[in-house]
Amino acid sequence: MVSRINAALAARYKAIQEKEKGFTLIELLIVVIIIGVLAAIAIPIYMGVQENAKDSAVQSDLTNAKIAVVAYQTNGAAALTATSLDPAATTGAGAELAKLGLTKSKETGSLTLKKIPTSASPAFCIEGARTGTDGKKFHVTDSSGVESGPCTGTTAG
Repeated sequence: MVSRINAALAARYKAIQEKEKGFTLIELLIVVIIIGVLAAIAIPIYMGVQENAKDSAVQSDLTNAKIAVVAYQTNGAAALTATSLDPAATTGAGAELAKLGLTKSKETGSLTLKKIPTSASPAFCIEGARTGTDGKKFHVTDSSGVESGPCTGTTAG
């Protein structure tokens, strides 16, 4: 009796092992195709989000530059003469503007004061270009927020 039970159990164990050998080739191909479709959808979306984040970094730097220039004017400091705003400068207007909140992230290629404020005309326009191949430009004026494109109708000085 015991030997019959052992034989039945061994046969049942062997049947289970033969039945569960793994996935079929069709099942594996379907899984690979599904993963490929999901990747084809997700990668372009991720790239778009990454580009928007880089644009936002430049826009944030321009907002900080505007605040710094307004604070600089309000403090009654010497007139701004530099057209390139560099917060890494150790002397001059760049150093003063850095103390007042001017920042420049790695995504910002340049911050340029296109229309320099004077005592006669306190209006200004600051232009920021993004690093990279497209060099997308944004600008901010004394009377507006950050907008796409370069400063228009303004010159330095």
